[in-house]
Amino acid sequence: MTQKKVLITGGTGLVGSRLTEILLQKGYKVAFLSRKPNPMAYIPTFGWDIEKKYIDEKAFEDVNFVVHLAGENVGEKSWSDTQKQQILNSRINSTLLLAQKIQDLEIPLESFVSASAIGYYGTDTGEKICDENTLPANDFLANVTKEWENAVFFLKNLEINYIVLRIGVVLSPKGGALPKLTQPIRWGAGASLGTGKQFLSWIHIDDLCEMIIFSMEKKLLGVYNAVAPNPVRNEEMTKMIAKTLKKPLILPNVPSFVLNLMLGEFSKSVLGGSNISVNKMLNEGFSFKYPTLEPALKNLLLS
Repeated sequence: MTQKKVLITGGTGLVGSRLTEILLQKGYKVAFLSRKPNPMAYIPTFGWDIEKKYIDEKAFEDVNFVVHLAGENVGEKSWSDTQKQQILNSRINSTLLLAQKIQDLEIPLESFVSASAIGYYGTDTGEKICDENTLPANDFLANVTKEWENAVFFLKNLEINYIVLRIGVVLSPKGGALPKLTQPIRWGAGASLGTGKQFLSWIHIDDLCEMIIFSMEKKLLGVYNAVAPNPVRNEEMTKMIAKTLKKPLILPNVPSFVLNLMLGEFSKSVLGGSNISVNKMLNEGFSFKYPTLEPALKNLLLS
Protein backbone atom coordinates (compact mmCIF):
# COMPACT_ATOMS: atom_id res chain seq x y z
CA MET A 1 0.00 0.00 0.00
CA THR A 2 1.31 3.47 -0.94
CA GLN A 3 2.28 5.62 2.02
CA LYS A 4 -0.01 8.61 2.39
CA LYS A 5 1.60 12.03 2.66
CA VAL A 6 0.73 14.92 5.00
CA LEU A 7 1.89 18.49 4.35
CA ILE A 8 2.06 20.51 7.59
CA THR A 9 2.36 24.25 8.13
CA GLY A 10 3.69 25.21 11.55
CA GLY A 11 5.33 21.79 11.69
CA THR A 12 8.14 22.85 14.02
CA GLY A 13 5.74 24.37 16.57
CA LEU A 14 4.47 22.77 19.75
CA VAL A 15 1.62 20.81 18.16
CA GLY A 16 3.23 20.34 14.75
CA SER A 17 6.40 18.68 16.06
CA ARG A 18 4.47 16.18 18.20
CA LEU A 19 2.00 15.54 15.36
CA THR A 20 4.94 14.79 13.08
CA GLU A 21 6.33 12.20 15.52
CA ILE A 22 2.95 10.43 15.75
CA LEU A 23 2.35 10.52 11.98
CA LEU A 24 5.76 8.97 11.32
CA GLN A 25 5.06 6.27 13.90
CA LYS A 26 1.81 5.50 12.04
CA GLY A 27 3.65 5.14 8.73
CA TYR A 28 2.76 8.44 7.05
CA LYS A 29 5.14 10.53 4.98
CA VAL A 30 5.43 14.11 6.27
CA ALA A 31 6.59 17.34 4.64
CA PHE A 32 6.69 20.89 5.99
CA LEU A 33 5.94 24.31 4.58
CA SER A 34 8.20 26.70 6.46
CA ARG A 35 9.56 30.24 6.26
CA LYS A 36 12.84 29.09 7.82
CA PRO A 37 15.20 26.10 7.43
CA ASN A 38 13.85 23.11 9.34
CA PRO A 39 15.85 21.84 12.35
CA MET A 40 14.22 18.42 11.77
CA ALA A 41 16.60 17.49 8.95
CA TYR A 42 14.78 14.21 8.26
CA ILE A 43 11.58 16.05 7.21
CA PRO A 44 11.48 17.42 3.63
CA THR A 45 10.86 21.15 3.97
CA PHE A 46 9.61 23.56 1.30
CA GLY A 47 9.63 27.33 1.43
CA TRP A 48 6.73 29.72 1.43
CA ASP A 49 6.41 33.48 1.78
CA ILE A 50 2.94 34.62 2.76
CA GLU A 51 3.54 38.33 2.07
CA LYS A 52 4.88 37.57 -1.42
CA LYS A 53 2.13 34.98 -1.97
CA TYR A 54 4.73 32.34 -2.81
CA ILE A 55 4.71 28.59 -2.14
CA ASP A 56 7.23 26.12 -3.57
CA GLU A 57 4.93 24.02 -5.76
CA LYS A 58 7.02 20.89 -5.18
CA ALA A 59 5.58 20.86 -1.65
CA PHE A 60 2.29 19.54 -3.02
CA GLU A 61 3.69 16.55 -4.93
CA ASP A 62 1.80 13.37 -3.93
CA VAL A 63 0.15 15.15 -0.96
CA ASN A 64 -3.03 13.54 0.39
CA PHE A 65 -3.66 15.78 3.41
CA VAL A 66 -2.82 19.33 4.50
CA VAL A 67 -2.70 20.23 8.20
CA HIS A 68 -2.57 24.00 8.68
CA LEU A 69 -1.22 25.02 12.10
CA ALA A 70 0.81 28.13 11.23
CA GLY A 71 0.01 31.46 12.88
CA GLU A 72 1.61 34.16 15.02
CA ASN A 73 1.77 33.17 18.70
CA VAL A 74 -1.09 34.90 20.53
CA GLY A 75 0.50 34.98 23.98
CA GLU A 76 4.14 35.70 23.16
CA LYS A 77 4.08 39.51 22.84
CA SER A 78 1.91 42.33 24.15
CA TRP A 79 -1.05 43.19 21.95
CA SER A 80 0.04 46.38 20.26
CA ASP A 81 -1.96 47.39 17.19
CA THR A 82 0.89 46.08 15.04
CA GLN A 83 0.96 42.74 16.85
CA LYS A 84 -2.82 42.38 16.59
CA GLN A 85 -2.59 42.91 12.84
CA GLN A 86 0.20 40.32 12.64
CA ILE A 87 -1.88 37.79 14.59
CA LEU A 88 -4.78 38.34 12.17
CA ASN A 89 -2.79 38.47 8.93
CA SER A 90 -0.65 35.43 9.71
CA ARG A 91 -3.75 33.26 9.94
CA ILE A 92 -5.99 34.65 7.22
CA ASN A 93 -3.40 35.34 4.52
CA SER A 94 -1.68 31.98 4.98
CA THR A 95 -5.00 30.12 4.74
CA LEU A 96 -6.11 32.00 1.62
CA LEU A 97 -2.69 31.44 0.01
CA LEU A 98 -2.90 27.69 0.64
CA ALA A 99 -6.44 27.50 -0.71
CA GLN A 100 -5.52 29.50 -3.82
CA LYS A 101 -2.48 27.32 -4.53
CA ILE A 102 -4.49 24.12 -4.03
CA GLN A 103 -7.03 25.49 -6.52
CA ASP A 104 -4.42 26.61 -9.06
CA LEU A 105 -2.57 23.30 -8.98
CA GLU A 106 -5.81 21.28 -8.82
CA ILE A 107 -4.47 19.21 -5.91
CA PRO A 108 -6.84 16.28 -5.22
CA LEU A 109 -6.67 16.50 -1.43
CA GLU A 110 -8.51 13.98 0.70
CA SER A 111 -8.79 16.42 3.63
CA PHE A 112 -7.62 19.85 4.74
CA VAL A 113 -7.44 20.28 8.53
CA SER A 114 -7.08 23.79 9.92
CA ALA A 115 -6.49 24.93 13.46
CA SER A 116 -8.82 27.49 14.99
CA ALA A 117 -9.41 28.29 18.66
CA ILE A 118 -12.09 28.24 21.33
CA GLY A 119 -11.47 31.98 21.54
CA TYR A 120 -14.26 32.02 18.94
CA TYR A 121 -16.74 31.86 21.83
CA GLY A 122 -15.18 34.78 23.72
CA THR A 123 -12.57 35.27 26.44
CA ASP A 124 -15.08 34.58 29.21
CA THR A 125 -18.29 32.64 28.62
CA GLY A 126 -19.03 32.12 32.33
CA GLU A 127 -21.04 29.03 33.26
CA LYS A 128 -22.57 28.60 29.80
CA ILE A 129 -21.65 25.42 27.91
CA CYS A 130 -20.63 26.28 24.34
CA ASP A 131 -20.96 23.91 21.40
CA GLU A 132 -20.22 24.39 17.70
CA ASN A 133 -23.59 26.10 17.15
CA THR A 134 -22.95 28.78 19.80
CA LEU A 135 -22.73 32.24 18.27
CA PRO A 136 -19.29 33.89 18.20
CA ALA A 137 -18.31 36.68 20.57
CA ASN A 138 -17.18 40.12 19.48
CA ASP A 139 -13.78 40.57 21.13
CA PHE A 140 -10.38 40.56 19.40
CA LEU A 141 -9.67 36.81 19.48
CA ALA A 142 -13.23 35.94 18.52
CA ASN A 143 -13.00 38.22 15.50
CA VAL A 144 -9.65 36.70 14.52
CA THR A 145 -11.03 33.17 14.65
CA LYS A 146 -14.17 34.15 12.70
CA GLU A 147 -12.09 35.57 9.85
CA TRP A 148 -9.66 32.64 10.05
CA GLU A 149 -12.47 30.12 9.68
CA ASN A 150 -14.07 32.13 6.88
CA ALA A 151 -10.80 31.83 4.97
CA VAL A 152 -10.94 28.03 5.35
CA PHE A 153 -14.53 28.00 4.07
CA PHE A 154 -13.11 29.11 0.68
CA LEU A 155 -12.31 25.40 0.25
CA LYS A 156 -16.05 24.69 0.07
CA ASN A 157 -16.01 26.13 -3.43
CA LEU A 158 -13.28 23.68 -4.43
CA GLU A 159 -15.28 20.73 -3.09
CA ILE A 160 -12.37 19.87 -0.81
CA ASN A 161 -13.09 18.18 2.48
CA TYR A 162 -12.21 20.70 5.20
CA ILE A 163 -12.15 20.34 8.98
CA VAL A 164 -11.79 23.28 11.39
CA LEU A 165 -10.70 22.35 14.92
CA ARG A 166 -11.41 24.95 17.61
CA ILE A 167 -8.54 24.08 19.92
CA GLY A 168 -8.60 24.65 23.69
CA VAL A 169 -5.66 25.02 26.08
CA VAL A 170 -3.09 22.47 24.88
CA LEU A 171 -1.22 20.76 27.71
CA SER A 172 2.35 19.76 26.88
CA PRO A 173 5.53 19.65 28.98
CA LYS A 174 7.45 21.28 26.11
CA GLY A 175 5.66 24.62 25.91
CA GLY A 176 2.38 26.50 25.97
CA ALA A 177 0.34 26.94 29.15
CA LEU A 178 1.51 24.00 31.27
CA PRO A 179 5.14 25.03 31.96
CA LYS A 180 3.90 28.56 32.82
CA LEU A 181 1.43 27.09 35.30
CA THR A 182 3.83 24.56 36.81
CA GLN A 183 6.97 26.66 37.24
CA PRO A 184 5.67 28.88 40.08
CA ILE A 185 4.27 25.78 41.81
CA ARG A 186 7.65 24.04 41.60
CA TRP A 187 9.15 27.13 43.27
CA GLY A 188 6.51 27.13 45.99
CA ALA A 189 4.88 30.25 44.57
CA GLY A 190 1.86 28.78 42.80
CA ALA A 191 -1.54 30.44 42.93
CA SER A 192 -4.85 30.45 41.10
CA LEU A 193 -5.52 33.38 38.79
CA GLY A 194 -8.23 35.95 39.47
CA THR A 195 -11.22 34.30 41.16
CA GLY A 196 -9.98 30.83 40.21
CA LYS A 197 -13.58 29.95 39.30
CA GLN A 198 -13.16 30.42 35.55
CA PHE A 199 -13.40 27.28 33.42
CA LEU A 200 -10.36 25.96 31.59
CA SER A 201 -11.14 23.78 28.58
CA TRP A 202 -7.91 21.85 28.10
CA ILE A 203 -6.62 18.97 25.94
CA HIS A 204 -3.58 16.69 26.24
CA ILE A 205 -1.29 17.28 23.25
CA ASP A 206 -1.36 13.61 22.24
CA ASP A 207 -5.17 13.59 22.19
CA LEU A 208 -5.13 16.70 20.01
CA CYS A 209 -2.70 15.12 17.56
CA GLU A 210 -4.76 11.93 17.43
CA MET A 211 -7.88 14.05 16.85
CA ILE A 212 -6.22 15.79 13.89
CA ILE A 213 -5.34 12.41 12.37
CA PHE A 214 -8.80 11.00 13.14
CA SER A 215 -10.43 14.03 11.48
CA MET A 216 -8.43 13.74 8.27
CA GLU A 217 -8.67 9.95 8.03
CA LYS A 218 -12.43 9.91 8.67
CA LYS A 219 -12.88 12.84 6.27
CA LEU A 220 -14.97 14.76 8.77
CA LEU A 221 -16.49 17.95 7.44
CA GLY A 222 -16.99 21.31 9.12
CA VAL A 223 -16.24 22.70 12.58
CA TYR A 224 -15.42 20.67 15.70
CA ASN A 225 -14.30 21.66 19.18
CA ALA A 226 -10.96 20.16 20.18
CA VAL A 227 -10.97 19.94 23.99
CA ALA A 228 -11.05 17.14 26.55
CA PRO A 229 -14.55 16.13 27.70
CA ASN A 230 -13.95 17.26 31.29
CA PRO A 231 -13.04 20.96 31.62
CA VAL A 232 -11.91 22.15 35.06
CA ARG A 233 -11.85 25.46 36.90
CA ASN A 234 -8.60 27.36 37.16
CA GLU A 235 -8.22 26.67 40.89
CA GLU A 236 -8.78 22.93 40.31
CA MET A 237 -6.05 22.91 37.65
CA THR A 238 -3.66 24.69 40.04
CA LYS A 239 -4.44 22.31 42.92
CA MET A 240 -4.12 19.22 40.69
CA ILE A 241 -0.71 20.34 39.38
CA ALA A 242 0.47 20.93 42.97
CA LYS A 243 -0.85 17.52 44.03
CA THR A 244 0.85 15.81 41.08
CA LEU A 245 4.16 17.51 41.87
CA LYS A 246 3.67 17.00 45.63
CA LYS A 247 4.10 20.74 46.24
CA PRO A 248 2.16 22.91 48.72
CA LEU A 249 -0.01 25.87 47.68
CA ILE A 250 0.46 28.63 50.22
CA LEU A 251 -0.21 31.86 48.31
CA PRO A 252 -3.56 33.57 47.77
CA ASN A 253 -4.98 33.97 44.28
CA VAL A 254 -3.22 36.42 41.96
CA PRO A 255 -5.57 39.46 41.84
CA SER A 256 -7.05 40.50 38.51
CA PHE A 257 -5.53 44.00 38.65
CA VAL A 258 -2.01 42.52 38.95
CA LEU A 259 -2.54 40.43 35.82
CA ASN A 260 -3.97 43.48 34.04
CA LEU A 261 -0.81 45.42 34.86
CA MET A 262 1.44 42.56 33.77
CA LEU A 263 -0.32 41.41 30.62
CA GLY A 264 -2.44 44.29 29.38
CA GLU A 265 -5.35 43.32 27.12
CA PHE A 266 -4.13 39.71 26.92
CA SER A 267 -4.99 39.38 30.65
CA LYS A 268 -8.67 39.03 29.61
CA SER A 269 -7.78 35.69 28.03
CA VAL A 270 -6.01 34.53 31.20
CA LEU A 271 -8.71 35.74 33.59
CA GLY A 272 -11.60 34.56 31.46
CA GLY A 273 -12.63 31.01 30.78
CA SER A 274 -15.00 28.87 28.81
CA ASN A 275 -16.80 25.57 29.25
CA ILE A 276 -16.62 23.93 25.83
CA SER A 277 -18.52 20.83 24.72
CA VAL A 278 -16.76 18.13 22.68
CA ASN A 279 -19.88 15.99 22.20
CA LYS A 280 -19.89 16.48 18.43
CA MET A 281 -16.43 14.88 18.12
CA LEU A 282 -17.34 12.13 20.60
CA ASN A 283 -20.42 11.34 18.49
CA GLU A 284 -18.10 10.81 15.51
CA GLY A 285 -16.46 7.99 17.47
CA PHE A 286 -13.28 9.68 18.69
CA SER A 287 -11.87 8.14 21.87
CA PHE A 288 -9.72 10.13 24.30
CA LYS A 289 -6.67 8.60 25.95
CA TYR A 290 -6.74 11.35 28.59
CA PRO A 291 -10.37 12.42 29.13
CA THR A 292 -9.74 13.62 32.71
CA LEU A 293 -7.09 15.93 34.14
CA GLU A 294 -5.34 13.85 36.81
CA PRO A 295 -4.01 11.07 34.52
CA ALA A 296 -3.17 13.69 31.88
CA LEU A 297 -1.03 15.64 34.34
CA LYS A 298 0.64 12.48 35.65
CA ASN A 299 1.63 11.57 32.10
CA LEU A 300 2.84 15.06 31.23
CA LEU A 301 4.64 15.95 34.46
CA LEU A 302 5.93 12.64 35.80
CA SER A 303 6.74 10.43 32.80
